[in-house]
Amino acid sequence: MDKKILLGLALGILGVSTGSLFARLAEAPPLVIAAYRIGAATLFLAPFALSRCRDEYRALSRGDLLQVLLAGAFLALHFATWITSLFFTTVASSVVLVNTIPIWVGLFGPVMTGDRVGRKTALAMGLVMIGGAIVGAGDFALSGRALVGDGLALAGGLSAALYFLMGRRVRDRLSLLGYIFLCYGSAALVLGALVLALGLPVSGFSSQTWLLFAAMGLIPQILGHSAYNWALRWVSPGLVAVALLGEPLTGTLLAWIFLDEGLTTAKLAGGAVILVGIVLASLGESRKGSSEA
Repeated sequence: MDKKILLGLALGILGVSTGSLFARLAEAPPLVIAAYRIGAATLFLAPFALSRCRDEYRALSRGDLLQVLLAGAFLALHFATWITSLFFTTVASSVVLVNTIPIWVGLFGPVMTGDRVGRKTALAMGLVMIGGAIVGAGDFALSGRALVGDGLALAGGLSAALYFLMGRRVRDRLSLLGYIFLCYGSAALVLGALVLALGLPVSGFSSQTWLLFAAMGLIPQILGHSAYNWALRWVSPGLVAVALLGEPLTGTLLAWIFLDEGLTTAKLAGGAVILVGIVLASLGESRKGSSEA
């Protein structure tokens, strides 16, 4: 595989992994954090997209526009369901269930995008799922409330998979900037409407929290998610979904460094299995291209 693509996926993992760290430090409700994260990214991108992508948008068919907007809606649904799940079930249960993304991609990918999962990628999907389960071992909850949270986390994994699959269908007809501005913008509108409908606070936060909102828009969203969306032009959603599972491992390491959260043997062992799975998936992925259009 092209080294540029590997570097892009690595930057995506690192960028997205800072999201949980910033969110933990921000003093705001989770859905508000998600809305401001996507909203900040959209505002940062607006002057560039509106000045450079006008002709691209004029040429965009209604069908392609609908698919981009749906991708954004699924991204918003991913954040809404997964973040809410954290209030009902354990973090371990939520992380393992939301990381079923590769399974959903493997199931729906052949129908939606025509990308079939190869043997190495399928094996890699199994490995990262096992690695995620090992990371969360010993911290699962069994109760009616926890089952609600587990269901929300599972819905978060499904919606994230649909977000990537919808993006794959239109990425070859849109530049990266043109795509992510529309996608993130539609996600911001959905999350913003949800925040207002629930009557959640939208102001009165500390200066540190406002800075964290901006940082989340720039690093985990624009750098992290955009790197994944860039890669969708060259590689299958299956590989992107597997790479996304590097986030729990990197996020755990960042929490250990900056939040003084302990590293257990299970987390280290599970992280090693996840890394092996990501490497295996990259080896099984055929080269799709080497430059951005």
